Amino acid sequence: MPSRRRYGADTVKSPTHRRPATRGEVEYGVIRSPDGGFGVPATVVVGTQWGDEGKGKLTDLLAGESDVVVRYQGGHNAGHRIVVDGEAFALQLVPSGILYTHITPVIGNGVVVDPAVLLQEIDTLGAKGVDTSRLVVSGNAHLIMPYHQELDRVTERFLGKNSLGTTKRGIGPAYADKATRVGLRVQDLLDPKIFRQKLDVALKEKNAVLAKVYNRLPLSAEEIAGRYLDEYAPRIAPMVADTVAIVHDALADGRNVLLEGAQATFLDLDHGTYPFVTSSNPVAGGACTGTGLGPRDIDRVIGIAKAYVTRVGAGPFPTELDNDVGELLVERGHEFGTNTGRRRRCGWFDAVMARQAVRLNSLSEVALTKLDVLDTFESVKVCVAYEAGGERFIHPPYHQSTFHQVTPVYHELPGWRTDLTGITSLADMPPAARDYVAFLAEQIGVPVGLVGVGPGREQFVSFAVA
Repeated sequence: MPSRRRYGADTVKSPTHRRPATRGEVEYGVIRSPDGGFGVPATVVVGTQWGDEGKGKLTDLLAGESDVVVRYQGGHNAGHRIVVDGEAFALQLVPSGILYTHITPVIGNGVVVDPAVLLQEIDTLGAKGVDTSRLVVSGNAHLIMPYHQELDRVTERFLGKNSLGTTKRGIGPAYADKATRVGLRVQDLLDPKIFRQKLDVALKEKNAVLAKVYNRLPLSAEEIAGRYLDEYAPRIAPMVADTVAIVHDALADGRNVLLEGAQATFLDLDHGTYPFVTSSNPVAGGACTGTGLGPRDIDRVIGIAKAYVTRVGAGPFPTELDNDVGELLVERGHEFGTNTGRRRRCGWFDAVMARQAVRLNSLSEVALTKLDVLDTFESVKVCVAYEAGGERFIHPPYHQSTFHQVTPVYHELPGWRTDLTGITSLADMPPAARDYVAFLAEQIGVPVGLVGVGPGREQFVSFAVA
């Protein structure tokens, strides 16, 4: 486990006195900040593909050098799987830093919270000996309600072949209510009168839609209020806090803050492959709105990318391999959803999308995961451009009709045919594997600092690319 490092009296004292943000630096193959530590206050970890890149694993690793870990968006539709000493932990809402005793784990205001799921996750972690007493939840985070889940299910069914492939867990409807200003928030659990008033207003409309459009039975306000106020509120109330103050106070004290998103860049509501996206903003900019930080409070943005690409659910996927190679990636990568068990679609690494992720997130560096999954291939391919209508694209075309028709242009490299899971240093990595990583870094334009070679917490190799 990395040793914990804090900033001393001769360094940062407040956000306004931090040195200007710079591109990430690589020191002897280890991602390091310009100030020499393993992390800088307000570091963002963001997925660069369609999710499932290994954000939880990297966040867990970086948490060893952090003081506060904040989840800034999404709900329990995205799972993070972390393996520590051979034991797997599947996290949905609780930030990845929970596995360190010195961390303050924070669920930020940008998250939508299903109280039942949160409490079940806390109980599961507790049964494994994990202390969750330090967890704090923003009072401004919105609640997922039973009618959100019901609407999610019936809407997907109603759409038929045009369904979006949601997890049917109420995430989208909860964010929709947030936007239309009829949502209930975590802080409403602390005021039964306000909770019931808001619930009555929301349920009047939801029941009308469920009954008249989808022919569903109405939901009971009394039953919902009883469950949320009597069962959930007493356990959640001690966790509710002013998380904006917690995060800003940590920065003012010079402590390390790590911001963790769910989903990934191309599931972003504004910048993803719409409409096959999530209902929030996983990009690095979403870390500001989802935590209450300003842009100048973020010094460093680490992008997570698999050595290949996966996607769950519907939507365009230019490098998808609907063949034996794709099946082999599924098998070797164990490509099934942490929470849903859904099979992931697999394809070769897409440098076109990765370049766009660098732009959208202002990435300072990339951590590459699951390189070991490619161990058995005689050759590996990288998509370096798209072609459509006689035109060549090195960034995704803005119009969806063009994007849906692109053909990938591949560059092929030799495979390494060597088991990487046991290596611990760059010197042990086969030359062909090093060349593959170096080629990816050259294509996307930012350094690759760490390379994952297995599922375990320590199975990362430091990698130096100028």
